[in-house]
Amino acid sequence: MHKLKEVLSFSWAPVVLASLCCLSPVIFVLLGVSTISFAGSLADTLYGDYKWLFRTIGLLALLASFVVYLRRAKGICTIDEAKKRRNEILNYLLLSLIVGIVGYFFFLYVVVEYIGIGLGIWG
Repeated sequence: MHKLKEVLSFSWAPVVLASLCCLSPVIFVLLGVSTISFAGSLADTLYGDYKWLFRTIGLLALLASFVVYLRRAKGICTIDEAKKRRNEILNYLLLSLIVGIVGYFFFLYVVVEYIGIGLGIWG
């Protein structure tokens, strides 16, 4: 359970970053910058045409936060240290990928979806 909390501490930001394709229209409506119809068309455009770009950016951000976490929190800064702690690194890597993917699907398809339905952006 301790490892899961550690992984959640560095994986929440990449999950939100990967979800910006549908989260940004919701934010625009909540800030009053956009109308609901424009936000709906923006969400269709961003999710339809650019979802793979957002997912790739989220994955790269997850990998970058993973490397920063290993260097700062775990003290793995050299190749020799990484070789010694290879199993621990692989466990954290797999756990962070699983948490990132599950967190992305939950945040995008449950949280953002229901907020968007509540605001009337999509039905």
